[in-house]
Amino acid sequence: MSLSEKVSADLPKAIKAGQKIRLETLRSVLAALKEKVVEKRPQGGISEEDELAVLMQAAKKRREAADIFGQHGRKDLAALEEEELLVIQEYLPKPLTEDELRAIVGRVIASAGAAGPKDFGKVMPMVMKEVKGKINGKLVHSTVKTLLEGPPHGAT
Repeated sequence: MSLSEKVSADLPKAIKAGQKIRLETLRSVLAALKEKVVEKRPQGGISEEDELAVLMQAAKKRREAADIFGQHGRKDLAALEEEELLVIQEYLPKPLTEDELRAIVGRVIASAGAAGPKDFGKVMPMVMKEVKGKINGKLVHSTVKTLLEGPPHGAT
Protein backbone atom coordinates (compact mmCIF):
# COMPACT_ATOMS: atom_id res chain seq x y z
CA MET A 1 0.00 0.00 0.00
CA SER A 2 1.44 3.38 -1.01
CA LEU A 3 1.72 6.32 1.36
CA SER A 4 -1.09 8.09 -0.51
CA GLU A 5 -3.33 5.08 -0.03
CA LYS A 6 -2.47 4.85 3.69
CA VAL A 7 -3.21 8.53 4.24
CA SER A 8 -6.47 8.25 2.26
CA ALA A 9 -7.51 5.20 4.29
CA ASP A 10 -6.78 6.95 7.59
CA LEU A 11 -8.75 10.08 6.67
CA PRO A 12 -12.23 8.60 7.35
CA LYS A 13 -10.97 7.13 10.62
CA ALA A 14 -9.90 10.60 11.78
CA ILE A 15 -13.30 12.01 10.78
CA LYS A 16 -15.19 9.31 12.69
CA ALA A 17 -12.96 9.71 15.75
CA GLY A 18 -13.40 13.50 15.72
CA GLN A 19 -9.63 14.08 15.66
CA LYS A 20 -9.58 17.60 14.25
CA ILE A 21 -5.80 18.16 14.18
CA ARG A 22 -5.15 14.72 12.72
CA LEU A 23 -7.84 15.30 10.10
CA GLU A 24 -6.45 18.68 9.06
CA THR A 25 -2.91 17.30 8.90
CA LEU A 26 -3.94 14.30 6.79
CA ARG A 27 -5.87 16.55 4.42
CA SER A 28 -2.86 18.82 4.08
CA VAL A 29 -0.54 15.87 3.38
CA LEU A 30 -2.99 14.37 0.91
CA ALA A 31 -3.23 17.70 -0.93
CA ALA A 32 0.57 17.90 -1.15
CA LEU A 33 0.73 14.33 -2.43
CA LYS A 34 -1.91 15.07 -5.08
CA GLU A 35 0.03 18.17 -6.18
CA LYS A 36 3.09 15.95 -6.66
CA VAL A 37 1.01 13.45 -8.67
CA VAL A 38 -0.12 16.24 -11.00
CA GLU A 39 3.44 17.55 -11.26
CA LYS A 40 4.82 14.08 -12.09
CA ARG A 41 2.00 13.01 -14.43
CA PRO A 42 4.02 13.73 -17.61
CA GLN A 43 6.84 11.48 -16.33
CA GLY A 44 4.50 8.56 -15.67
CA GLY A 45 3.32 9.16 -12.11
CA ILE A 46 4.61 9.41 -8.59
CA SER A 47 7.11 6.99 -7.04
CA GLU A 48 7.46 5.90 -3.42
CA GLU A 49 10.53 8.11 -3.24
CA ASP A 50 8.46 11.11 -4.38
CA GLU A 51 5.82 10.37 -1.75
CA LEU A 52 8.50 10.10 0.91
CA ALA A 53 10.00 13.41 -0.21
CA VAL A 54 6.59 15.11 0.13
CA LEU A 55 6.17 13.77 3.67
CA MET A 56 9.71 14.74 4.63
CA GLN A 57 9.08 18.27 3.35
CA ALA A 58 5.82 18.48 5.29
CA ALA A 59 7.59 17.29 8.45
CA LYS A 60 10.40 19.79 7.93
CA LYS A 61 7.89 22.65 7.55
CA ARG A 62 6.16 21.67 10.81
CA ARG A 63 9.48 21.35 12.64
CA GLU A 64 10.70 24.75 11.46
CA ALA A 65 7.36 26.42 12.21
CA ALA A 66 7.33 24.96 15.72
CA ASP A 67 10.84 26.31 16.32
CA ILE A 68 9.93 29.78 15.07
CA PHE A 69 6.71 29.93 17.09
CA GLY A 70 8.58 28.73 20.17
CA GLN A 71 11.26 31.41 19.74
CA HIS A 72 8.59 34.10 19.56
CA GLY A 73 6.72 32.94 22.65
CA ARG A 74 3.77 31.37 20.82
CA LYS A 75 3.77 28.10 22.71
CA ASP A 76 0.19 27.36 21.62
CA LEU A 77 1.05 27.50 17.92
CA ALA A 78 4.32 25.63 18.49
CA ALA A 79 2.39 22.84 20.23
CA LEU A 80 -0.05 22.64 17.31
CA GLU A 81 2.80 22.31 14.81
CA GLU A 82 4.40 19.61 16.96
CA GLU A 83 1.12 17.67 17.08
CA GLU A 84 0.90 17.84 13.29
CA LEU A 85 4.53 16.72 13.06
CA LEU A 86 3.73 13.65 15.18
CA VAL A 87 0.93 12.70 12.78
CA ILE A 88 3.23 13.04 9.77
CA GLN A 89 5.99 11.05 11.45
CA GLU A 90 3.65 8.06 11.70
CA TYR A 91 3.96 7.71 7.92
CA LEU A 92 7.73 8.19 7.71
CA PRO A 93 10.23 5.33 8.10
CA LYS A 94 11.56 4.61 11.59
CA PRO A 95 14.34 7.13 12.27
CA LEU A 96 17.92 5.91 12.60
CA THR A 97 19.82 6.31 15.83
CA GLU A 98 23.16 8.13 15.81
CA ASP A 99 24.94 4.80 16.38
CA GLU A 100 23.19 3.24 13.38
CA LEU A 101 24.13 6.28 11.30
CA ARG A 102 27.78 6.08 12.38
CA ALA A 103 27.84 2.38 11.41
CA ILE A 104 26.37 3.12 7.96
CA VAL A 105 28.76 6.02 7.38
CA GLY A 106 31.72 3.89 8.48
CA ARG A 107 30.69 1.09 6.13
CA VAL A 108 30.23 3.50 3.19
CA ILE A 109 33.61 5.14 3.89
CA ALA A 110 35.28 1.72 3.87
CA SER A 111 33.53 0.53 0.72
CA ALA A 112 34.29 3.80 -1.11
CA GLY A 113 37.94 3.66 -0.08
CA ALA A 114 37.68 7.19 1.31
CA ALA A 115 40.90 8.42 2.88
CA GLY A 116 40.01 11.79 4.36
CA PRO A 117 38.03 15.03 4.14
CA LYS A 118 38.79 15.39 0.43
CA ASP A 119 36.51 12.38 -0.21
CA PHE A 120 33.48 14.04 1.39
CA GLY A 121 31.88 14.65 -2.03
CA LYS A 122 32.17 10.96 -2.86
CA VAL A 123 30.87 9.61 0.46
CA MET A 124 28.01 12.02 1.24
CA PRO A 125 25.75 11.12 -1.75
CA MET A 126 26.22 7.40 -1.10
CA VAL A 127 25.23 7.79 2.55
CA MET A 128 22.25 10.04 1.74
CA LYS A 129 20.93 7.50 -0.75
CA GLU A 130 20.94 4.87 1.97
CA VAL A 131 19.51 6.94 4.85
CA LYS A 132 17.10 9.23 2.98
CA GLY A 133 14.01 9.93 5.03
CA LYS A 134 15.35 8.20 8.11
CA ILE A 135 17.48 10.96 9.64
CA ASN A 136 18.15 14.69 9.41
CA GLY A 137 20.52 15.63 6.59
CA LYS A 138 22.45 18.06 8.83
CA LEU A 139 23.26 15.22 11.21
CA VAL A 140 24.39 13.06 8.29
CA HIS A 141 26.62 15.90 7.05
CA SER A 142 28.29 16.41 10.44
CA THR A 143 28.74 12.65 10.99
CA VAL A 144 30.34 12.11 7.57
CA LYS A 145 32.61 15.12 8.12
CA THR A 146 33.63 13.96 11.61
CA LEU A 147 34.37 10.38 10.55
CA LEU A 148 36.35 11.49 7.49
CA GLU A 149 38.47 13.81 9.65
CA GLY A 150 39.02 11.12 12.28
CA PRO A 151 41.77 8.48 12.54
CA PRO A 152 42.57 6.26 9.54
CA HIS A 153 39.54 4.11 8.83
CA GLY A 154 41.37 0.82 8.72
CA ALA A 155 42.71 1.39 12.27
CA THR A 156 39.43 1.76 14.20
